Amino acid sequence: MAGRIRDEDVKAVRDAVPIDAVVSEYLQLKNAGGGNLKGLCPFHDEKSPSFQVSPSKGLFYCFGCQEGGDTLDFVMKLDHLSFSEAVERLAGVAGVTLRYDEGGYTPGRQQGERIRLVEAHKIAAQFYAEQLGSAEAEIGRAFLRERGFDQAAAEHFGVGYAPAGWDHLIRFLRGKGFTDRELLTSGLASEGRRGAIDRFRGRLIWPIRDITGEVIGFGARKLREDDQGPKYLNTPETPLYKKSHVLYGIDLAKKEIAKTNRAVVVEGYTDVMACHLAGVTTAIATCGTAFAGDHIKILRRLLMDNANAEVVFTFDGDAAGQKAALRAFEDDQKFAAETSIAITPGGMDPCELRLAEGDAAVARLVENRTPLFAFALRSVVAGYNLDTAEGRASALEAGAPIVAGIKNSAIQHEYAVQLAGMLGILDSQFVVRRVGQLARWQRDRKSSGAPAPSRTAPGRPSGPPAPAGPRGPRLDLRSPAHRVERELLKLALQFPDLVSPAFDAYGEDEFTAPPYAAVRRTIAEAGGAEFADGDYLARVRDIAPDDTVRGMITELAVEPVMHKTPDIYAGEVLVRVRLLAVDRRVNEVMGTLTRLGHQADPEQSAAVQNELLALQHYGQRLRVEGARAL
Repeated sequence: MAGRIRDEDVKAVRDAVPIDAVVSEYLQLKNAGGGNLKGLCPFHDEKSPSFQVSPSKGLFYCFGCQEGGDTLDFVMKLDHLSFSEAVERLAGVAGVTLRYDEGGYTPGRQQGERIRLVEAHKIAAQFYAEQLGSAEAEIGRAFLRERGFDQAAAEHFGVGYAPAGWDHLIRFLRGKGFTDRELLTSGLASEGRRGAIDRFRGRLIWPIRDITGEVIGFGARKLREDDQGPKYLNTPETPLYKKSHVLYGIDLAKKEIAKTNRAVVVEGYTDVMACHLAGVTTAIATCGTAFAGDHIKILRRLLMDNANAEVVFTFDGDAAGQKAALRAFEDDQKFAAETSIAITPGGMDPCELRLAEGDAAVARLVENRTPLFAFALRSVVAGYNLDTAEGRASALEAGAPIVAGIKNSAIQHEYAVQLAGMLGILDSQFVVRRVGQLARWQRDRKSSGAPAPSRTAPGRPSGPPAPAGPRGPRLDLRSPAHRVERELLKLALQFPDLVSPAFDAYGEDEFTAPPYAAVRRTIAEAGGAEFADGDYLARVRDIAPDDTVRGMITELAVEPVMHKTPDIYAGEVLVRVRLLAVDRRVNEVMGTLTRLGHQADPEQSAAVQNELLALQHYGQRLRVEGARAL
């Protein structure tokens, strides 16, 4: 059984890998102010960024779905890894050697499954790349040459060759310590009549990498006529490879996509290669499946749903290509980015276009793109006989919803006028009004839709059902009544030196919201704010009694304080929290005096009056002297 990774090594991994470097492998981050970065949350769908990263604290938090944590939590939640697998992955990135209790570290035996599968794919990719230089692979090299790809291009994209035998890769990986069970699980091997055999044999190989650059699968192209398999054979669904979550070339294109706010979607591996070599370095492709919802999520995180961003789809000019383009249009509204289409001439794909007309032709193809809704509109209208009144009316009913779906109202109006012209309707305002009616209907339908069901984080139990019936108003932790308590806890977590030592003298009863009182108690149990050191935040999070309190701590540690000069603000917030507590106690004591009345025991009444006077005097001092009175 694998030993436990030593705490000091876990800390070394956390310290060695900046959280912003890890998160930016998956999504585009922009400055959020206050030292924080922001981006579109990878854990839920959103159109404006509510996901924030605090590099100085090593934490992330989404104010939309409440997911939060440190670098390890991010990798665990997004890639569905165990704690040890996340530590092992980041240790590999940082070059930290991990030590395990209970007998030391045995590579290969104590690594998590996912880490083992990734390592197997990495070694397999190297094996295939080396095989491309073999005599047997001449047929593969010829295939690449015929499509305009030289050795440098093959090396850049990691293209390789799978030998034609039954078990070349399996024997190689067995020699590296991998078991047949691991190779079958990874999809690198298939179950034959006499045991495991290579899945890919006698084929040209493209490694498929995730957004971080790790090889998670392969695409294989048939080269010989006697190969009875499909033209392209991909890795099956595995713990690593989910084809609906993969975009070929995303590891190479992601930085340029984020920089230029443009992504170009093509149809195949060679198309991606051709586009990149022609200077269109934002090209990506799906892997044997249609471009769909999960692919959109990946691009949205890179494009930040910027209104100036653009997604360009390239399709062949044949009927199948046009049908694919119209399918893409159905997903247009899932982007804040504008979507366009580039139809290749003569039914050529980008690879064939580059071969026939050169790199400049591929670049022109993308530059001469057409807005996708314009293409969809023309395609729909073309299906009707516009020489008859009935045909024009039907075309209007089919085309108007397309125009109504355009997000930009000015562009929507322009295309409504164009639709009238396409249909030969002289009263263009009639078409404009019809489009406007449909646009309002679409908006009303969205706004009146039933609320989406609540989300449960992957891997977490949903818990028992909530009790039926009203439970009273939900506690609003951001209300003015609780805001100052929230600010003080944020200061105590983010700037403990500014509120110490006064903060540690504040009791839990000075925090009226129970979640805030729980955070205050956790800070005290972690040693208090006065003795905060480099591990202070991690210590407070680790000692939290449950995930709810830990999540609140993460949220408060990431959310910026509501003042540009925290050193001045800290004293003000300390005073306001204490003064509110004093005022509450004054009201309680005055109520006690009222209940005692004139029949009260003189000694008891005097004691209550003395407390009231002391509280009122202290309250006055706080108002006059501020933090000096604490």
